[in-house]
Amino acid sequence: MNAWSRETNKPLQFYDLNARIHAAADAGHKHIVLINVLGQRFICAGMEQEDVKVDIYGTPGNDLGVFMDGPTIEVFGSAEDQAGNTLNSGRIIIHGNAWDVTGLAARDGTIFVKGNGGYRIGIHMKEYEDYRPVLVYGGAVKEFFGEYMAGGVLVALGMDLEDGKMEDLAADKVVRGSLGSGIHGGVIYVRGKVPDHYLGVAASKQPFEEEDRAVLKPILEDFCSTFEVEIDKVWERDFVKVAPASSRPYGGYYNPRSV
Repeated sequence: MNAWSRETNKPLQFYDLNARIHAAADAGHKHIVLINVLGQRFICAGMEQEDVKVDIYGTPGNDLGVFMDGPTIEVFGSAEDQAGNTLNSGRIIIHGNAWDVTGLAARDGTIFVKGNGGYRIGIHMKEYEDYRPVLVYGGAVKEFFGEYMAGGVLVALGMDLEDGKMEDLAADKVVRGSLGSGIHGGVIYVRGKVPDHYLGVAASKQPFEEEDRAVLKPILEDFCSTFEVEIDKVWERDFVKVAPASSRPYGGYYNPRSV
């Protein structure tokens, strides 16, 4: 499916492209390939077919997979902001970078990004019973990683995996400041160093135990299999665990008589 209009010699409007994607899935197509994608927003928005896979060649725009509940998206390139916004289930695999607010309010599903990320990744992620979103970056991320996080698993591996490389980034450059600011659920794993001044409000470094290794093991096996990364290399550097120090990080700011 070509996302470039030969009639206008311009990218298809996002609503036209999405209408075609939904029509193809509704018609029973299980593997949809998009070429020449150039910033179109809302690709695969609200799709619910668990057995549909969408391959994207190009750069999808904001809100890739928003409200998605089942399909698999694989991007052979980078993505713009808010990929996986309110993801309910399914998989989003990005072979390049994915920038700001990836995984906003995700409730389940898996997002794997081979490269680097921007600001406020994983903000408001949440979990309930067996629903637990997983978001892994192979590279480095910027400030407010895991902000207001209420559940799920966030991982930053701090590796340069471009063009088959498996090189470690500087250990103190994997994440930045305000890490986990306002976190009150879930867990963040950083493969590198987390100086104390990087921690946001209510974020706490906690011991990395065997149960944490058990949580990470299947996630990393899946990630490494997806991107053809040697898992033994990943385990060569220690992980830092960051989790909530409190379930009510801002409770002290409120008048107890009014809440």
